[in-house]
Amino acid sequence: MVPMKKRILPWLALAGPVLAAAAPAAGRALVVYAAGDIADCRYSRADYSGAAETAAIIAKGDPHALVLSLGDHTYPNGKAEEFRDCYAPTWGRFRERTRPAPGNHEYGSGNADGYYGYFGELAGPRGRGYYSFDRGGWHFISLNSHLNAAEHQRQLLWLKDDLATSKARCTLAYWHAPMYSSGGHTPTKKMQDVWRALHGAGVELVLSGHDHDYERLAPMDADAQPDARGVRQFVVGTGGAYLTPYLWIHDQSEARINWRTGVLKLVLKENGYEWEFLPVELKTAPEHPQQEAGDSGAANCH
Repeated sequence: MVPMKKRILPWLALAGPVLAAAAPAAGRALVVYAAGDIADCRYSRADYSGAAETAAIIAKGDPHALVLSLGDHTYPNGKAEEFRDCYAPTWGRFRERTRPAPGNHEYGSGNADGYYGYFGELAGPRGRGYYSFDRGGWHFISLNSHLNAAEHQRQLLWLKDDLATSKARCTLAYWHAPMYSSGGHTPTKKMQDVWRALHGAGVELVLSGHDHDYERLAPMDADAQPDARGVRQFVVGTGGAYLTPYLWIHDQSEARINWRTGVLKLVLKENGYEWEFLPVELKTAPEHPQQEAGDSGAANCH
């Protein structure tokens, strides 16, 4: 059963403690920047949008870093002109090193044609929305949380085969709508069978967006029970769209930030990973002291 959640007021959504970083794992490291819910130019030009602010964070970082976009790339309907006029001038500068996952807004105008048209082969087989690749010694799996029942079962079978054939020690999966979250969207168990397969294969990380906030949850199994060898989830719906409040705090929630847009930075090593939430700089003094809080830490692969 999914555990009960605790009611909390939006402005009391304090971040968890900043964790001390573990000793760096041996071997090479791959830098990854990730966020979803990105480009919304309904109320401003692209240059002044939230997506432009988060893109500036990535642009200042490692120029060879991998970029994972976690769905809802444009608003409101994922049309080709939204990608052209809002996403391309902001996050589009990283297109060739971006590996995307589709969100619900991509389907706002039909079959995510704008998404597949913009990303092309970078989005995997057209119309499917899931694929995998290896980079920096890690295995990456991009999944689609917005398939119908039959297509979802095909994705699940593909996933099990993909996990069985992967030789990587450390694996990261990502899709748009989170399995577990304290955010405002109605919880769904649609991806529970996916989570069960990931947990059984010893996958380290799941990244999602959809809820317009940042949250880190403790490693857990597919029934939301704490498990030291479970899957750790990050919700990073802070790519530039308006932020939203938390509603019911999940029992496994460890850190939350919903007053700053920003991106998650991961440093993926041979035997472990480090994380840090990189917020957009405030233009004015913070209203509450907790708005200066961040989130960072490290862990080893299973």
